[in-house]
Amino acid sequence: MPIAFREWAVTVRALAEGEQLITLRKGALREPGKSVRLAHERFFLYPTFDQQRGDLVRESHQPELRRALEEGVWSDGEPLLQAFASGHPVQQPDRVRIRAWAEVAGHFTITDPRCVDALAPFYVWTSDYATRRLGWRRHQPLHVLLLRTFRIPRPVTVKVRDEYAGAQAWIELQRELPFEGTPVLSDAEFERAAEEIRVITDEAGQPVFA
Repeated sequence: MPIAFREWAVTVRALAEGEQLITLRKGALREPGKSVRLAHERFFLYPTFDQQRGDLVRESHQPELRRALEEGVWSDGEPLLQAFASGHPVQQPDRVRIRAWAEVAGHFTITDPRCVDALAPFYVWTSDYATRRLGWRRHQPLHVLLLRTFRIPRPVTVKVRDEYAGAQAWIELQRELPFEGTPVLSDAEFERAAEEIRVITDEAGQPVFA
């Protein structure tokens, strides 16, 4: 069964549109008992709708919150944008749309808040929220994943299952999906941005691989 990476719906949408190139995580990226290397380096992007708050998304990307609702399918109609954006609990969708997959093009760890700020052009969250991700579990570094994202030919709708919930990064989808599609950025566009990210993380971080 294909592996998927859980991330906020608004983040998945931004990755699939080429508006975000990295994701930031503390722990939960590797299999229990394994080394620091990622458990998976190619995966589908699974949109989640819990704990999302509009004030944690940069003002320039607030319109993405409305578009992010398109990633879910609710039998009783999608939740009100105001409730979704406020971070209040919303009813989880019956199904979600998988529209993209990603390959890890670089994996770095950082501990310097200045590095998080410097990476701001490559994510849609507020810098304050990104820095808070760094501050959580201070004894652990923040993992920066540089993602090359591909849009699949047409979105695939999958049923939301109880085992997909929780805080885990990885889930196993109960449906076959092909790793095919078009990169959201051209090779040249991606390499230019990737080089900027590598320079930032080389100055204030530690490459796991790049």
